[in-house]
Amino acid sequence: MKTLLTIGLPWCQILAATLAWLATADGPTLAADVPAIESGSIAPPAAHEPAADAARRLIRRWLPRQADRFVVQIIPPEAGHDLFEIESRGDKIVLRGNNGVAVATGLNWFLKYHCHCHVSWYGNQLALPDPLPEVKPKIRRVAWAARRYFLNYCCFGYSLPWWDWTQWEQLVDWMALNGVNMPLSVTGQEAIWQAVCRRLGMSDAQIAEFLAGPPYLPFQWMGCLDGHGGPLPKRWIARHEELERKILARQRELGMTPVLQGFTGHVPAQVARHLPRASYQQVRWSEWQTNLLDPLDPLFAKIAGIFLEEQTRRFGTDHLYAADTFIEMVPPKGDARYLADLSRAIAAGMTQKDPQAVWVLQGWTFLWGKSFWTQPRIRAFLDAIPHDRMVVLDLACESQPMWECTEAFCGKPWLWCNVQNFGRTVQLNAALSRNNEGLFAARRDPKSGRLSGLGFVNEGLCYNPVAYDLMFEAAWRDAPVDLRSWIADYAHHRYGRVNADAQRAWQVLRETVLEGRDCSRGNALEQTPSLRPGAPPGIDRLVEAWGSLDRAADTLGDEDTFRFDLVNVARQVLANHATTLLGEAAAAREAKDAARFARASTRFLELLANLDELLATRREFLLGCWLEDAKRWGDTEAERARCQWNARRVLTFWGEKEGINDYARKQWSGMLRGYYAVRWQRYLDAAARSLGSGQPLDEAKFNRDLLQWTLQWSDGRESYPSEPRGDSTAVARRLWRKYGDAIAAGPI
Repeated sequence: MKTLLTIGLPWCQILAATLAWLATADGPTLAADVPAIESGSIAPPAAHEPAADAARRLIRRWLPRQADRFVVQIIPPEAGHDLFEIESRGDKIVLRGNNGVAVATGLNWFLKYHCHCHVSWYGNQLALPDPLPEVKPKIRRVAWAARRYFLNYCCFGYSLPWWDWTQWEQLVDWMALNGVNMPLSVTGQEAIWQAVCRRLGMSDAQIAEFLAGPPYLPFQWMGCLDGHGGPLPKRWIARHEELERKILARQRELGMTPVLQGFTGHVPAQVARHLPRASYQQVRWSEWQTNLLDPLDPLFAKIAGIFLEEQTRRFGTDHLYAADTFIEMVPPKGDARYLADLSRAIAAGMTQKDPQAVWVLQGWTFLWGKSFWTQPRIRAFLDAIPHDRMVVLDLACESQPMWECTEAFCGKPWLWCNVQNFGRTVQLNAALSRNNEGLFAARRDPKSGRLSGLGFVNEGLCYNPVAYDLMFEAAWRDAPVDLRSWIADYAHHRYGRVNADAQRAWQVLRETVLEGRDCSRGNALEQTPSLRPGAPPGIDRLVEAWGSLDRAADTLGDEDTFRFDLVNVARQVLANHATTLLGEAAAAREAKDAARFARASTRFLELLANLDELLATRREFLLGCWLEDAKRWGDTEAERARCQWNARRVLTFWGEKEGINDYARKQWSGMLRGYYAVRWQRYLDAAARSLGSGQPLDEAKFNRDLLQWTLQWSDGRESYPSEPRGDSTAVARRLWRKYGDAIAAGPI
């Protein structure tokens, strides 16, 4: 993505402006001292319009050469709902909205549906026509979704842990352009916990032992673990406290209502040792055990108060607090009274210092722990809190909606959310129909209760820009779109022109991976090596999409958005074909045909090398970028090594004993060549020796040895390229000629 202009105000000025118009629980509203501008009028910008100024700066960052062709106006919301308007006045485009996010959303709508341009996290196409298209009659859209949520805690570990302000600035702008007004904002929590721990009498050494390494911090905030991956670099906490201030300042000036952290009852083990008279329970997640204060113990309220004092002092508040005590843990007690007491204690910990506090709860805990969370227990937990003091995120509505089996969260306001991606694995999949039709069906269903918005909560920034577009546009629509025509429009503005082959490719994608039929599941190349004969994933239609994009490359091959999509589709087809080749190797071993096994193994390893070469042409698929971003946060060689260890370990075996192996696996250049291919080479060599000797391969011993190699790789410091190499279109076309027909023909 191109470097953006960094234009901002000092924190103190932004805070002063923000305090003048604090957000409500339903989103920001226009400050009383900012006069509403009558719809249809053009007034000169006023110095007291912070929202308009914030929107103008965003336009200058993204469209520096065309910024003076846009007029920004702030207008009142409609019955409390955000809205935007777009219309032409002379040679200008007038963008109106009730805050910066609404104006930015209107800008993005104009770019897509009038200029056929596209902004995404994976490629931009901003070739605006000259002159700008005329917009008449006026476009006016009102958001039914009062809350448009974005980010998952896990995303702060799988995508964002190494980001600096330049990267965050782009992401916050992208949020505004897509209408996000309720972002999870938990960067810099380490500073809060450092202050809390000091006030509880812990030493700096004990605090360093308590705080986890960078990619594991969000799991610590959810109470899953302590200390794993630490200690943090010496200047990490101060630098990330300042980074969070910048993030919050930008979000607030645009009109977002950030969600900060709430106290969950999770406390350091050192507190339990220092204050043994308090009452604690222990909860377990994977291989880690953490300490949870009893909700009725006076220490619970004390620490909650300290926590919110320290957080508000540093980061202010917008009255929304995320707190997930049992995200993937079984509560220590199942009786209704305990669950209600805990819920009340968490809420009271927020309201004792902030009477306007609203608890934002991830409904994932009810899905993950279905056997524990019976409806009476859910009701005991939720009914303890007034309806207007909680918002529930139904995290996986595209596949397993919980509102249908929880009585719509017992009357609490809730958001239809799409998780889609786990661990930021690199795959083509989405549930467009489910999010398109199911969301609006839920809105019409009288049993859906207080559905008040939507959210995108993928565990990492997923590799499918189309999924973001459809989901966030739905906040401004009153009915589902016709997906066939919508996807045709998407291909048009994604590439800036209509191309019949590209259109065919996108219709194939719509009918396959984008309909929830995930052709990437079952892919074996990133899994722990093993040869088990089985049917390869269904890729017959997906290869059609690659072939159509290959034909479109003659016309669109120089467009950055097209090049990303071409690589991404080719990547998925080749990765799935790798599973087919492994099936051939498995069949050869089963037949005890050593020569055939050797040929299949060679073809498989050659494909991995080809796939690595293809991914090396795009920055988005480089392991080196991830590692270099991590190392820059260390000031000493030891700190840089520790950061790199964290960056490598979270992608592979990121526990100590049981491990969470390959959960955050990545089809990245460097990762394929330096990690997955090496594992497979070792396994295939061992299998060949077994075949030659007639002795069965000791899989258990191989996996024990492989684990030791995995841990050694995590300790490694070898560098990987952090700049793209090669031409995406040329490499993809060469690989199409090599593999396309063979893949379309099916297994040998």
